[in-house]
Amino acid sequence: MKKISFALFAALILTACTKQQLPVANYDIIPQPKEVRLDDGKPFELSPKTIIHYEANLQREAQFLSEYVNDIFGYALKTQEYQGQTDGIVLKLSPADFNQAEAYEINITPKQITIKGADAAGVFYGIQTLRKSLPIQTSNLKPQTSQLPCGTIRDWPNFAYRGMHLDPCRHFIDLDSVKIYLDMMAMHNMNQFHFHLSEDQGWRIEIKKYPELTEIGAYRNGTVIGHNGNLYDTIRHGGFYTQDELRDLIQYAAERHINIIPEIDLPGHMQAALACYPNMGCTGGPYEVWRRWGVSDDVLCAGNEEAMQFAENVLNEVIDLFPSPYIHIGGDECPKVRWEKCPKCQAKIKELGIKGDGRFSKEDYLQSYVMNRMAKVVEARGRRVIGRRVIGWDEILEGNVSETAIIMSWRGIEGGIEAAQKGHDVIMTPLSHLYFDYYQSEDIANEPACIGGYLPVERVYEFQPLPSELTPEEQKHIIGVQANIWTEYIAHFWHVQYMAA
Repeated sequence: MKKISFALFAALILTACTKQQLPVANYDIIPQPKEVRLDDGKPFELSPKTIIHYEANLQREAQFLSEYVNDIFGYALKTQEYQGQTDGIVLKLSPADFNQAEAYEINITPKQITIKGADAAGVFYGIQTLRKSLPIQTSNLKPQTSQLPCGTIRDWPNFAYRGMHLDPCRHFIDLDSVKIYLDMMAMHNMNQFHFHLSEDQGWRIEIKKYPELTEIGAYRNGTVIGHNGNLYDTIRHGGFYTQDELRDLIQYAAERHINIIPEIDLPGHMQAALACYPNMGCTGGPYEVWRRWGVSDDVLCAGNEEAMQFAENVLNEVIDLFPSPYIHIGGDECPKVRWEKCPKCQAKIKELGIKGDGRFSKEDYLQSYVMNRMAKVVEARGRRVIGRRVIGWDEILEGNVSETAIIMSWRGIEGGIEAAQKGHDVIMTPLSHLYFDYYQSEDIANEPACIGGYLPVERVYEFQPLPSELTPEEQKHIIGVQANIWTEYIAHFWHVQYMAA
């Protein structure tokens, strides 16, 4: 009898075990598909020989799937245009088979996996489902083959708007990290990225008409230590994104079927801008890029035409850069104490014939003037129905809000209820359930520092975005939900990932 070397013997044993214990896909994933029906019989076997066949316009989606397989198993799959093949993985568009956008269906047989979608986004989300179902390999020796049980998986979104927010203003986040954030969103079928680009503590977007915004406003000369007190470090902090960098990011997001919504928060949260252009504040300064957290009393002077032209010019450059149908103009946390004493603001109130009433002050209605003026700038750059619209935080309801404005309800769901009853579209993002900068456990001593609050995963999952106080017709105005990550106490991207996970 011939002797078999130990290495060959071990290889034979490993091969036999691998064939008997192939890793098996698991369709119990997040988000859970609406329908999963499994069939008995031989499963589909994914191997290095599997080919991804794609219909026209789905080549990038095929490349994504090949890359995901490579990440998991260590080998990429060959991709080629579909020519009627009956084996491998097939990506195809089939809008007639679905009642809404972004829907998909996966059919798995022993010879073929077919992912068809109502559109390219639907196919992409089907790919995410397949990707998340594949067995993750943690050992260095990765099996070359895995099994996918046969059956049918169908899914479609409950809401057209599925958003995540990120604040790089309190602590700057480099674009490579932002791209990872977008990849995290894509894995979870999220399609709207709310990018908060201006704040008291830092201006993050290049505006060519106002270069001082990034030369001066993008950097602060220190940061408050811990929760707000009187101690500051002396470390210069900041950074900004050039318009060319943002164009690259927009393309990166679009390939993943994510729309980027830029936010220029006004007329409050503008101290970084005022540090560059002090004449646009009510007092004339001097101002500094703020070193502490919270809400600054110094805001844009609503009675100063130069300040209003500044805001319009900034928005026009933002609109030129971002193809988003939504432009976020903030409107939150704008103290009126400067306006109450400002001669220019009081003169503007008199000029406009603004009067207070039992519900809102004349300064509240002055903010409505500012927000509605900015809404007109945005709407003028697109058609009313399918063109651009503004989004504002729920404070913009405090006065006369533009009838086309979308309301982002953050202080609870009450603003969303009021807005929907008035006919506004609404994005629900209440801090009680969807502020991901809150503590995730009650063991604060062993948690990374947070702004405060306690938000366990269970509370996120229990949130119901359609309030029972609304009629079925009013509920149609709830177009989606969004979770927010503010970075006052999140100085590193690993912490962002921890909070988002």
